[in-house]
Amino acid sequence: MRIEGFEPVFDGNSRVLILGSFPSVKSRAEGFYYGNPQNRFWRTVCTFFGEEPPMTVEKKREFLLRRGVALWDVVQSCEIVGSADVSISAPAVADIPRVARGDMPILCNGATAFRLLAENFPELAPRARKLPSTSPANPRFSGEAWRVALAGIFAVGARTREFSQKG
Repeated sequence: MRIEGFEPVFDGNSRVLILGSFPSVKSRAEGFYYGNPQNRFWRTVCTFFGEEPPMTVEKKREFLLRRGVALWDVVQSCEIVGSADVSISAPAVADIPRVARGDMPILCNGATAFRLLAENFPELAPRARKLPSTSPANPRFSGEAWRVALAGIFAVGARTREFSQKG
């Protein structure tokens, strides 16, 4: 049975595109990205910006847009068993260039997202960075790798916010 993914979250103020592979069973049930409470995505990204993870889909969408983060999956639809990336078959890839405009940096949440991006959009691969998957199935997750990658994109904004909160 073919399963559809989600539409991208982005606007004209998006500064980075974060790409996953395909929504998990729990995400599909919630109707939004990273719906499994054990997934580290929301805690990781929100901690970088000094915020608590949003609890509702509406607040998650608002957080992403307010912080300049575009979010999408490389696979728009596929056949999949459960949530395992290894079981993805017959993938239809999303139109990633539609969101990754100009020289927008791309952060790939895991090896599958990076591999699929590089295979289907080799012209985008040079500006993509493969980060450790935030999935609870990844025992080698590194929040530090995410912090460094986000700091490279949002360094000026994060520094300004930090100083403005102290002063």
